[in-house]
Parts: sequence; C-alpha cells; structure tokens
Amino acid sequence: MFSSEQSCWFIRKVICWRAAASIAWAVLLLPPSTAIFVFLSKFSVLHPIQTISECFSMLTSATAIFSFILLCGVIIMVGFLNFEYYTVIPTIACSKIALFGQLLHPRQLVNSLVHCIMGMIVAWCSAVTIGFRYETLGHPCAQTDGYHQMCLNEYHLILLLGGAFVGFSHSLLGVIHNMNYVSFHTVQQYKYLRFKGCLPLVVRCSATQALYSVRNFIVVYYFLGHIPRTWICKTLNLHLGSSAHPLDSIAGLLDLSLLYHLWISATFLLFTWYIMLLLFRIFLTEGYSFPVQSSFTEDADHCLPKVLTEKQPMLLKFLALQDLALLSQHSPLRRCEVFSLSQPGGHPHNWNAISKECLSLLADLTQRLVAYHDTVATNGRAKSLSSGSERKTSSETSGTEDFMSPRPTAFMKTPASVFARSIAGGQQSPLTAPFTPDLDSPFMSPALRRLAAPVEQGSPWYGTVQSPHIMRRVPKLWSTSTDSQVNGSPPPSPASVPSDKQEPSKPSFLAQFLQNRREQVKNFLAKRVLIVYLFNKLPEASSQALFADSQAHIWALEGLSYLVQASFSEDQFGVVQTTLPSILSCMLVLQEAVDRHFKLPHASSKPVRSTSSMGDSTYKTLRFALRATLKTAIYRITTTFGDHLNAVQLSAEHQKRLQQFLEYKE
Repeated sequence: MFSSEQSCWFIRKVICWRAAASIAWAVLLLPPSTAIFVFLSKFSVLHPIQTISECFSMLTSATAIFSFILLCGVIIMVGFLNFEYYTVIPTIACSKIALFGQLLHPRQLVNSLVHCIMGMIVAWCSAVTIGFRYETLGHPCAQTDGYHQMCLNEYHLILLLGGAFVGFSHSLLGVIHNMNYVSFHTVQQYKYLRFKGCLPLVVRCSATQALYSVRNFIVVYYFLGHIPRTWICKTLNLHLGSSAHPLDSIAGLLDLSLLYHLWISATFLLFTWYIMLLLFRIFLTEGYSFPVQSSFTEDADHCLPKVLTEKQPMLLKFLALQDLALLSQHSPLRRCEVFSLSQPGGHPHNWNAISKECLSLLADLTQRLVAYHDTVATNGRAKSLSSGSERKTSSETSGTEDFMSPRPTAFMKTPASVFARSIAGGQQSPLTAPFTPDLDSPFMSPALRRLAAPVEQGSPWYGTVQSPHIMRRVPKLWSTSTDSQVNGSPPPSPASVPSDKQEPSKPSFLAQFLQNRREQVKNFLAKRVLIVYLFNKLPEASSQALFADSQAHIWALEGLSYLVQASFSEDQFGVVQTTLPSILSCMLVLQEAVDRHFKLPHASSKPVRSTSSMGDSTYKTLRFALRATLKTAIYRITTTFGDHLNAVQLSAEHQKRLQQFLEYKE
C-alpha cells in the first residue's frame, strides 16, 4: 500500500481519517447498544419495574464501566482488522480446494484466532452484565476441614466458549461471503441516510446468524464439551459440581433460559461488529473530488489525470474513476477543464491522459475475455477428439488451462460398470450409456482398457455374459473349476462328484487378479470423485472472477461516453474528435467479446442474492451491469452524433456494427 509517495499522502490524509471516523462512531453507538442488551437480558414480564431498576444499577456499576472499556478495545481492534483486510476487488474461489486454501492461509488463521479471543472477551462482558448464575467462573460448592472448595460454574464457561465459537464462525463466514469486500453504491447518499437504511438489515443479520451459530455450538458442545471443561478444571484446580444435568447432555442443553442468553449474547456480539463493518464501508466509499488540474507543481500528483494512472492502492483508483463518472455527468465547469488546452503549447494533456487510461482499462478487459473464450474453445475441441492418444496429448498440454476455465459436467462412472458391459450383443442402451467407463480418459490404466474393451465375436463370452467377473458372481450350485470353464470343457455332473467329500475349490489366479483389480479400481474411482469434488470449477465462479473488477470498467465507460456526449456542444477545440475512432472501436470490440462470453454456460444465469448475510454480493451481478452500461454508452454516443458518425474512420466490420446501433437494432 505504501509503494509510492502519491499513495502515501492518500492513505495518510484520506483513508486513515475515514477509518478513524468509523471507529469513533462505532464507539459512540456502543453505550445505547449495551443498554438495550442489558435490558433484554434482564427483562422479566412479571417484574418490569424491578427490571428497570436493576438495569440502571448495573449500568452505573464499576463492573459495567470496566466491561465498557473492554468492549471499546474490541471495537477498535475490529476496526483495525477491517482496515487491514478490506478490498475493493473480491477474492473469488473458483473451486473447493481454492476456498480451503483461503481458509487455511496463515494470515486467515491469525485473523480467526484474534476473532476467537475477541469473541471470548465480549462473552465475558455479557456474562458479567447478565449476572446471576453467569457472573463468575468458579463458586464455592462444599466445605471440608474448614476450607471451601471451588467448583466450576459451567454456565459461565458455556458463555465464554459460545463467544469464542461465534467469533471463529464470523471469521470463517467473512472469507466465504467476502465480508471484507467494499462495494460502491450506484446512487450516492448521505452517510446518515445510508446508515439508517441499512440498520434493519444489520439487526436481522445479527439475530439470524446468532441463531445459526448457537445451534451449531450446541451440537459441538454436546459431543466435545467435556474436553474444555476437564482441561479448565485441571488447570485452575476446580471441581465439578454435583449437578443433576450437566450441560453437555440433552437435558442440560434444553434449558430455555440458557439458550436465550446464549442467543442474546451472540446477537449483541455480532451487532456491534456488523455496525463497525457498516460504518467502515460507508465512510470508505464516500466520494472524493480530485482537482482536474492545478497551478502548483507540488499538487500535480493530486490531480485526476495523474491519480487515474496509479495502481496502488486500488481504493484510490476506484475513487478517481468514480469522480470521473460523476464530473462527466454533473459538473460542466470541471468538464471544461478536461477539454482545455495546456499553456503554453496548446496540448490537451488532461483529455489525453484520461482517455488513454480509460481505453487501457477497456482493452485489458477485452483481452481477458478473448483469452478466456479461446481457452474454453480449445478445451471443447480437445474433448471432442475421437482418438484416445489425441485426447491424452491435448489434456496434457491444456492441463493448466483446465483449472482456469469451466468444464462441462460429466457423468460419473460407477465402479460396477467398469467390468460390466451390456448384455444384448454388446450394444449399450440409452439408460446405461452414461455409466460406462471412459476408455480414453487419461486416468484409465492399460489393464483396465483391456478388461473393459468390447468383446469380439469369436470370444466365448460373446452373446451371453461379457465378463468373467460377472460369471463369478453367480451363485454356484456345485464346485467347478474356473479353468475348465475358460477352456470350454463341460462341468462335471452332480452325480459323479460325492457331495459329502466335496470341498470348495480355491479361486484361480485369474479370479484373484480380477478381484484385486476390482478393488484397486474402486479405490481409484473413490479418490477420483474426491479430486473432482475439490478441483472442479464452481458454477459461475470463473465468470464472476473474470468480472470481479468490472466496477472500474463501468465507471470508465460512463465517464468516456458522457464526456464524448458533452463534447458535441462543449468541446471548443475539438480535442475529443481526434480519439473518437479509437473510443468507438474499443467499445465495439468489447461489445463483441461480452456477447460471446454470455453465450457460454452459466454466464447468463443470474445468482440469487442472499439477504441474511452482511457479505456484499453485488460482485456476482457485475457482468450484467457491465453489459447494460456498455450498450447504453454506445447508444449515448450514437444518439448524440447521429449520422455524423458515418464520417468517422472505422473498419468495415465496425461500421456495420455501428449502423445497427444507429438504427436501434441492437
């Protein structure tokens, strides 16, 4: 983040102050949140006046003040983690193994450990605030020889472990749902109005996620609760109380009061953390106005044309593109600065820098789409080859590309179908065809290909049973020799063999070999299913990862199209006309690449948005927003210039495509 002096001034003067402001507001909102939690945890329908007096006495006690200080420290730590892990480009796992890699990353493990500790601290503050049987970890339970023995208070312990579990779950769900992703809203709102609109969502998500977390924690504590309980008793020299129902039993966990306090404590924990996350997103994505040009040399790095070319931090580039889109629509004075000429010299440096960066972004996206489409097409041709050797060669050369492109879902082969062939003349029926082994697969061994090969007409297995393995599975009424069956000799009659002296014959070498091969194939197929599950592409994941940073391209399209539209009446020097052919060509090429991409599987299916999580899922629909913005941008230019575009120097193909927009046929 501190790669250049220019990015350092932005982090120091903008980002850090915004993060500090979000933390300050979260701390200011902590007292009313704590008061509501205390009231809900001590509320009694039969004694409402007593509940109010207890709440007042609790909030003014020294314990409450100390707990509030700890909660403030937790909020500050959560804000620091948000600042450390935030991103404006989501990290999308294209497979299960990639998601596991993200969860097991050392940086993520440290994050999970810190969230566990913070969750336990918040749970301790909640236990002290609730009081009664949750107040302390140990309590005097018996007296022997004049000394009081200290016993473990399992109610306090279960609240602490519940807080740690909720913190750990929150950390994992943050990776799965991309909670560190900061998106920019299309409609600019004041911070207060945006916070007010999102507050019901925060309450609903906190209560819902707390309910799921408590359910999972109860199941875990039922099976593994004795482990931390025994360890704490040995470490702190505490005794187990003589309770009728321990809490790791069904009767102990069905305590409605315990379940309610677990849920209300988890809700309070998640609510304070989600409020911090919401405020951080609101403050960080607030619009920032960059000057288009400056009269002072030392402020040149702060101007919009220079900021647009910066790569790090990405938040700086996104805010600059957002400012470009806004000024191109709503600021005529700043647009005049974009169209102005430098003095002395008379060069359009501002317009050249802005248009060059926007066209570079669009060209980069076009190149990625073309490369992705070529990769998918190459893999499709490799799958359609008939020769087994050619398939093997193509799979080896494109092995790396297979992880970057979606593969069509293939039918899994059952282990029994490895040796079992169809009965009638060796022809497969439509119902059994998908379950036959893929003889051309690179995972198929040569021995297995020989065993599963089609049976020739001269074979003794032709027309009856096409596998000695299937013959061997038929129940035997009397012992026969496998060799004699193979050689074609008739089996001995039952009368010629005495039944009292009959002994089961040992399986032949061929039968043992086939049995061993069958077990090896079953194990291999089981491993292959696991590998396919871990490494197979998730639906739409590749398409979502391809358009993960498309918000920048959307702003670039809006900025260019609005500036070109305004140049029709505001560009006094004609600086836009020199780059109009390249702008139209770039947009038309991108339009063609986007149309080709949406013809691929899973590219045109819209995902369902989740309303029960604080994770921002807007990145899943960025490709649809980009397609709509691109078409709107081209129409914006064509409707403004009309038939004047026929004089623009374009290729014949682009002229034909542009004519479709001029006639409103796209």
